[in-house]
Order: sequence, then structure tokens, then C-alpha cells
Amino acid sequence: MDLLTTLAGFPNAAPLAGLDRAWTWSLGPVLHFAGAVTADGRRLLQTTQRGRHDVGLARAVLAFARRHEKALTGEGRPLAAVRGFSAAGYDFDAAAATAPEVHGHHRAQNPDLTAITYIVFPCFESEVSGRETLEEAQARYRTMLSPAEIDREAVPFLKMSFDNPRTGGGSTGAARALTYPRMLRQEIPQLEGTPGGFVEWENRAGDVWRMEWDQGWVLSDGGEERRGLGVEEVLGFADGTLRARRPLRDPEEP
Repeated sequence: MDLLTTLAGFPNAAPLAGLDRAWTWSLGPVLHFAGAVTADGRRLLQTTQRGRHDVGLARAVLAFARRHEKALTGEGRPLAAVRGFSAAGYDFDAAAATAPEVHGHHRAQNPDLTAITYIVFPCFESEVSGRETLEEAQARYRTMLSPAEIDREAVPFLKMSFDNPRTGGGSTGAARALTYPRMLRQEIPQLEGTPGGFVEWENRAGDVWRMEWDQGWVLSDGGEERRGLGVEEVLGFADGTLRARRPLRDPEEP
């Protein structure tokens, strides 16, 4: 497949100014795309924007992805990210890429193109662990992150399990599962006055905490316990854990 010829044949296609071997195209007034060929010419790095369109942001993402394509596409992970991305007017601090089996773009019209396309998008470092399974990567990309929305807010990576004998609420099975930060903030206060209940959560770095009620809040972290915390202090701590930093990839990595 000649990727440049394929890109040039898309609806409303035009060369992307300021980036070689790159094109933009669109489907109506809502969906806007940009794509750049990788250094070896064998794969496509593609961005998607829905609604508000910023070609400068798309160009910046593609340029960053091209500089770090090995880290984003070369290790067989369904979802990968590299920290250090920035663009004027945006709070994004990383860029991510999803493998073909995650995004499924071009599947209906050009399935051969699907297999060599990586969807890249600006993101927040807190959102990607690099340890996502295929199913988790699909859930993050397709449902939780809204990566085509360039004005979106961060949705930090969070896996959680909980059980509350008082409310009858709880997660299914013993394993922690992906969820939204608002669920953590919702379930922790519900533990107050409920011995035997718990909320356990994991951030993108793989750190795990457990909150229980035993005549007061009990926070467990690797066998150590903290007591005497107030509910707002507990919630503030939980929020802080989801912003915990651990390098995704060195921006200088070739």
C-alpha cells in the first residue's frame, strides 16, 4: 500500500502544512483527521478531532508522535504514552497511541489500512499506565477518555474494588476494575460508620491503597496504617494518589 497516495485520496484531503509526508482530511463539519507516515513509511500515525478543530494541535501531536514513534508503537502494547508533550493553550502533558486492535478505524472502508494505523492523541500523564490489557485499552479509548475532544478534562487511570454492607453496594468479583475518579469520591464517604466495608484502589503507577472504617477512617498502604483522618483529608489524599507521577517514557528516548 502506498500510504501517501491513500491519504491523498481521502475526502477533502490536503497536505498538512508544516509537517512533511502528512495530510489532513475531514468528514463533514464535525470530524477532522490528520495523518503522518512513520519514518519507515510503513505505518500511519493518525489524529481525530470531533467538533472544535485545531490543526495546530493535530500537527504538534503528530510531530511529537513521529519523534517518539518507537516508544508509542514499537513494544506491542495496546495503549502507550510518552510524557513531555505540550501545546500552547492546552494542559495536556503527554501523548498516547492506540494499536490497531484497540481503535478499529478504517475497518469498514479499508481494513488493510486499519492494521497499520496507530491513533495518537494528546493526553494527561495520569491517564495511561502502560499496563492496560487489550480490553482495558479498548475501554479507555472508546468509552472513558473521549480522546477526539480537544477541550476535555483529565480522566486519571483508576482501578477500584469495594464492598459496603450498609448500602449493599459493591464491585463484582475480587479484582479491581477500571472506573471513574468520581466513583472513588462517591464510595469512600459511604464507608463512614460501616465496619467490614472497604474501598481499595490502584493508580496508574500500580500503587494500591485500602480504606476501611474501624471507629474512624483507616488507610492501609503496603501494610502500614494511618488513623485519625477526617473525611475531607481522606478524599484529598485519594485525589492526590491519582495524580501520582511515574515516568511514562523519557521524552529524549529515540
